[in-house]
Amino acid sequence: MSQPPVSFIGAGPGDPELLTIKAQRLIQEADLVLYAGSLVPREVLSWAKDNAEIMDSSGMTLEQTHAALVQCVHQGHKAARVHTGDPSLYGAVLEQMRLLQQEGIDYQVIPGITAAFAAAAQAGISFTIPELTQTLIFTRMRGRTLVPDKERLQTLAAHHCSLAIYLSASLVQDMVQELRTGGLPDTTPICVGSSVGWPGEEMLWTDLAHVEQDVSDRGITRQAVFLVLPGQAGGQSQVSRLYSPDFSHGFRSARMNDA
Repeated sequence: MSQPPVSFIGAGPGDPELLTIKAQRLIQEADLVLYAGSLVPREVLSWAKDNAEIMDSSGMTLEQTHAALVQCVHQGHKAARVHTGDPSLYGAVLEQMRLLQQEGIDYQVIPGITAAFAAAAQAGISFTIPELTQTLIFTRMRGRTLVPDKERLQTLAAHHCSLAIYLSASLVQDMVQELRTGGLPDTTPICVGSSVGWPGEEMLWTDLAHVEQDVSDRGITRQAVFLVLPGQAGGQSQVSRLYSPDFSHGFRSARMNDA
C-alpha cells in the first residue's frame, strides 16, 4: 500500500525524544514540514532533510495551511503537518482533514504523546487505582471555545474520577469553584504539569484548597495541564489483582490454598 501524501503527526508535549519512530521517519521523508511553531519546538524539525520547505503555521489561517498542503501534493511531494501532543486531542485537525477530503487528497494520522501522559510519567502518577477509580476524563474549562453544558467541569467532577484539565491555566479560580461545586473536597490532590517536555518543565503538587495560590506564586499562566486525582487522596495502598497468586487468567492458573 502506498503512503498517503499528507501525514498529520503528533509531536508530543515538547521533548523531541518522545516522538514515535514513525513520526521521525515521516518528518525525514517530507518535502514540506508544516509545524505549529507556537507549541512545537524547533528541535523536532532537526530530522527534516536539508532541502525540505519548513513553514511555521502559528501565524497562518486554515485556508493558508490548506493551500500549502495542496500545493505540495499537486507537485508530487509529501507533507508532514506537525502538531503538538496528539492530533486527536485539542489539535484542530478535523477541519484540516475535511478540506483534504474535499480535494480528494489522502492522509494519515500519527499519534503522539499528550501532555497529561507525559506529566503523569514524570510525576509517577497512575490515573487508575483498583477499586477507587477506573476512569480518566480529558476536558477543559469554558473560555473563548465553548463547552457543552452537559460537559461542564462541575458535572464531570461529580464522578470523582481522575481528570486531566487542559487549556485552563488562566481560569484557575473558575476551575476550583466548579470542582468544589462538583463535590470534590479541598484535600483532593492536584498535580500541575507546566511546560511539560520543555527545558522549563515543572511538576507542582498541590491540592484543591491551594492550587489557585500555588499556580499564581509560580507564575504559571499557559502551557499547563491540571491532573485532578481524587483516587489518590488519603494515601490508599490498593494493589491490582492482576498479579495476585489467587487470581486466574489466560496465562496463569491461581494457586489455591491447601485444604
